[in-house]
Amino acid sequence: MFEENTYENILERTLKRVKSDVDKRQGSVIYDACAPVCAELAQAYISLENALDAAFADTAPREYLIRRAREAGISPYPATYAVCRGVFDTEIPIGTRFNIDKINFFAEEKLSDYEYRMRCETAGEEGNRHLGNLVPIDYVSGLSQARLTEVIIAGEDEEDTEEFRQRYFEAVRGSAFGGNKAHYRQTVKGMEGVMMAKAERGALGGLVDVYITTPDFTPPSEELLKSVKERLDPSDQEGMGAGLAPIGHKVSVHPAKTTAIDIKTAITVKQDYTREEIAVTIKQKLSEYLKKANMDWEKGSITIYSAQLLVEILDISGIENIAYLTVNGESYVRIPADSLVSLGNVEVV
Repeated sequence: MFEENTYENILERTLKRVKSDVDKRQGSVIYDACAPVCAELAQAYISLENALDAAFADTAPREYLIRRAREAGISPYPATYAVCRGVFDTEIPIGTRFNIDKINFFAEEKLSDYEYRMRCETAGEEGNRHLGNLVPIDYVSGLSQARLTEVIIAGEDEEDTEEFRQRYFEAVRGSAFGGNKAHYRQTVKGMEGVMMAKAERGALGGLVDVYITTPDFTPPSEELLKSVKERLDPSDQEGMGAGLAPIGHKVSVHPAKTTAIDIKTAITVKQDYTREEIAVTIKQKLSEYLKKANMDWEKGSITIYSAQLLVEILDISGIENIAYLTVNGESYVRIPADSLVSLGNVEVV
């Protein structure tokens, strides 16, 4: 709206208003008097442009997007704390603190003999990356072994700005409502330890299958699956609307399945390159592409086209030509709606 109000344009307009018999050249009295004021006016127009952008959700920076969304009762998903399984060689008191790689965990709940839920004290994905030997911060009599063995519920960083913006638009446009797929997706994604979610109709009327992924795409733990299930549709009151699912919906929660695809491609290798080293790079490129493809899993079933994969590897140094590339022996493959895609066998001939 204010693009034309640059310093140069404002100064030009200002000097045009000065009588023609006055010296208006750079360095003259009138020029030096007008220039600082025009510079300040240009800054004011820049501020007005920024204020206008901040007023609309599609252009607002994070701070003002949050304030806008708060009017509709929507806030970014906060960072969550990783929960891991700790295994010890003696019983430990609840609340006992341990250290591993500069971050701390504390015993939150006893799971079984010598096994405890350990919650990270640092919010975000950092807590998912540290498994191994724990060093006690608090003294525990008789303790000689302490390990984190697995991530039960993955920690997540605060919701990304663009993901939050998209969720805000979905909410205000009414696409998530009354137990439809968008409503399930939005509800489950807000739960601790869930990265993506998708709801599908079950085999019988009233049954709903919910599929989830973790932030790092590892298989969800049984505890996470149970937690999501109980919040949606408690087992002792299935279909009664006692949880977040609408009345009449009997919900089952499953890990997202994974479908491996096999790639075969015939290439011509440039001089000074070997087929074996090029094959390693091809696998890396294809893996990266499939990771990006999985990010669209919530929107529907994933389709992998051989032409897209060919484009991904065409610019690899050392490849002179690609004769063909097939996916499971075909030109494309459609992945089931309840499944992510992974790289299976890659044959380079």
